[in-house]
Amino acid sequence: MRRLQQKEEERAKRRRQEGPRPRSRDRVGVRQYFHEVRQELKKVAWPTRQETATFTVVVLIVTAFVTGFTFGLDFIFKKSILDLLTSAV
Repeated sequence: MRRLQQKEEERAKRRRQEGPRPRSRDRVGVRQYFHEVRQELKKVAWPTRQETATFTVVVLIVTAFVTGFTFGLDFIFKKSILDLLTSAV
């Protein structure tokens, strides 16, 4: 274990002395870029039309529910605070 630790410390010391490694910036052409993008998009598991419609309906229903719930809480709090303030005067 000591040998391993000693080797690791030596490696770390050499790395610090060498400084940061230069990054390689291999640029590719526009054509190759879009070719690779297209290959990656073929690997994506796209939802079916039915799944997309179902998810859209679910999102709309949940959004309407959360909006209504927030509106209700806001209305109740506003009403109770106004009643509290007007009764205090």
